[in-house]
Amino acid sequence: MTAYFIRRFLLVVPTFVGITVLIFVITRFVPGGPIERIIAQAQQQALEGGGGAAVSEAVQRQPLSDDQIELLKQYYGFDKPALVSYALWLGKIVRGDLGTSTRYYDPVWEMIRDRIPISLYFGLLTMVAMYGICIPLGIAKAIRHKSVFDDASSVLVFVGYAIPGWVAGILMILLFASHWEVFPLGELVGENFENLSLWGKVLDLAWHTVMPLAAYLIGAFSFMTFLMKNTLMDNLAADYVRTAMAKGLTFKGAVFGHALRNSLIPIATTFGNNISVILSGSFLVEKVFNIDGMGLLGYESVVERDYPVVMGVLAISSILFLVGNILSDMCVAAVDPRVKFE
Repeated sequence: MTAYFIRRFLLVVPTFVGITVLIFVITRFVPGGPIERIIAQAQQQALEGGGGAAVSEAVQRQPLSDDQIELLKQYYGFDKPALVSYALWLGKIVRGDLGTSTRYYDPVWEMIRDRIPISLYFGLLTMVAMYGICIPLGIAKAIRHKSVFDDASSVLVFVGYAIPGWVAGILMILLFASHWEVFPLGELVGENFENLSLWGKVLDLAWHTVMPLAAYLIGAFSFMTFLMKNTLMDNLAADYVRTAMAKGLTFKGAVFGHALRNSLIPIATTFGNNISVILSGSFLVEKVFNIDGMGLLGYESVVERDYPVVMGVLAISSILFLVGNILSDMCVAAVDPRVKFE
């Protein structure tokens, strides 16, 4: 098994190189980069600062000279061939240098590092709540299949599955923040957060966390609950469980002694992949609640064509996803003793 995981970690390198090639090609050849944005800003400033048809015609032709455009290409590295630019960018990535933002002119790694704790906070809370609620709820629904509890909870779970998290966030803001004013409209902390006591800061943070956390949970919550229920029901109907009960084992003993562990195998396969979700977050939820996490950073960088930030966020998310796949295999091996990686 050790040799298998060593090979898996070694395969991360060529896989990551292939992902970086796709990231670079997409961001390099998609129109609307930083130079085009600067030209558009220069056109807008010329229109606002001058008047008349003569100014408009000059703006339409070109607000920047050829020398200025060439200097911009040199500054952003667009004067070099694509292969050379990719090699230089990949070399910086290996050294831990993600470049400089073309919008804020700050180091990309510092921008991402400042937002990692926020995404990590919501990601860990989401995972703990998701596994802590979905697994017991799925077990209860499987044991009480076709009961009133199962039917009523299924209605709620299906409603949650049908509503995207960001839509649920908007609805919660309209109802609980705008109409009833139970929770704040958005952001992670209040305006007077620094002046509060330690216990006051904890309460303020928890008060601002409730609605975003519910929006994070609503989609994955439904999927995980039904996955747990359906897998457990399949195992309860298997021959080995019926044989154990025929030999005198109680139903509770069959559920928790035999069927449950096998039912956790599909849950274990998704555990490692959630690592990338923990840090990358949901940009739509963060946009709705104005939470300055990695998801919102990636969304704004795409809108503003801030390609160094886009490439940095995608590169980090890709590494986390690749490592998560390996952790998923480890979780499966820990849950299922029949799995032998050779």
